[in-house]
Amino acid sequence: MTTTHYDIAVIGGGPGGYVAAIRAAQLGLNAVVVEREHLGGICLNWGCIPTKALLRAAELRHSIDEMKSFGITVGEVTVDVPALVKRSRKVAARLSSGVTHLLKKNKIPVIEATATIGKKLKNGREVLLSDGTSISAGHVIIATGARARSLPGIVPDGTAILTYREAMVPQDMPKSLIIVGSGAIGAEFASFYNDMGVEVTLIEALDRILPVEDAEVSAFVAKSFEKRGMKIMTKVKLQSVVAGPDGVTATLAGGDEELKAERMILAVGITGNVEDLGVDGTAVKIDRGHIVTDGFGATDEPGIYAIGDVTGPPWLAHKASHEGIICVEKIAGVGDGHAIADGAVPGCTYCRPQVASVGMTEAAAKKAGHTIKVGQFPFAGNGKAIALGDDAGFVKTIFDAATGELLGAHMVGPEVTELIQGFAIARSLEATEAELMTTIFPHPTLSEAMHESVLDAYDRAIHF
Repeated sequence: MTTTHYDIAVIGGGPGGYVAAIRAAQLGLNAVVVEREHLGGICLNWGCIPTKALLRAAELRHSIDEMKSFGITVGEVTVDVPALVKRSRKVAARLSSGVTHLLKKNKIPVIEATATIGKKLKNGREVLLSDGTSISAGHVIIATGARARSLPGIVPDGTAILTYREAMVPQDMPKSLIIVGSGAIGAEFASFYNDMGVEVTLIEALDRILPVEDAEVSAFVAKSFEKRGMKIMTKVKLQSVVAGPDGVTATLAGGDEELKAERMILAVGITGNVEDLGVDGTAVKIDRGHIVTDGFGATDEPGIYAIGDVTGPPWLAHKASHEGIICVEKIAGVGDGHAIADGAVPGCTYCRPQVASVGMTEAAAKKAGHTIKVGQFPFAGNGKAIALGDDAGFVKTIFDAATGELLGAHMVGPEVTELIQGFAIARSLEATEAELMTTIFPHPTLSEAMHESVLDAYDRAIHF
């Protein structure tokens, strides 16, 4: 029996769900969050945040190795793996408690349960809870996220064959590691474990690592990884994987080559949590493991919406949060009514070197029929990067030759994940090369490389 009615019920308390609920409360709507596990979702608890804590440790480990070049001598360095993991979990726990505080501050109740969408009601939908009770809501937002995808016949055992969850809480460092998949997750784990002294083999089924990035960026990262001692194998598919007491043995397609390592991490993508939602028999469409929505989170079933990773790529927390906001504002009838534009979501990969991008790659721009101007500026020509001792990488910008529209920006190198927002803002404001060239960038900063890349597209670069 339905006991409580809400304007909006959000199923899932990740970066899409809790943000949607807070925005609903700000607009005077009565919202509730139903979360089965951890507030903050995978990103905060097992993804974006704790991995950055681990990568920060790896960054410091690398920096110590470079200290001599700065005139600083450091003694013997040891890594306390359990302590490193403990700090990572502490960071995640702190932020999870922060989400709890934000929801409490906005007077949003949180129900710890699994939710299933039930029957239609006069005032909305019934939502069945795993504790045997139910609630009702005028609008239901599905924000259940996604989980790691497995390969046929290869089952993670949590010991030798790992998913991202086990990979983030190692009790010790293996001597050797195979990472399957070279997207953002695979590249970040490869970078972390390599910096910790692990022999890493990175394998990718496609023709290059970081396949969604610009080809020049992918090639640069691959070369950097190989220089660090990693083995990179592309156009490789696994035939079978056997886990034993001595580790894992991977047989490659064709059966003529084997790879051996102590452990393996599967980083082959994710699939939406679309099971047992109660949408069977409704007009909600599911395509390749993800819920189909319009630009505002609406499904084909009135009153049911979906946001975040459960709706498909790009699987990014900031995309989920923005979708939560525009979905709620659409429900409330406020806001500017703009769906997320194609290419508007920046992507960041926190490996060493960092990678960041927004908009079209050069290949995509050409395929779309644009006549383009391309600029590129190396960090080797940037004073701040040289002073930091981290001048490997470049900034690449792509413009429409006829209109000056910034079609895409691609960066690899020091702190580019912090710089990319500049180009994201430029695209949001529909800035052209004219505005970007006449903007004064401060000196000495890494951002000057962004300016020089724009200038280079029009043969006006000063320092290159």
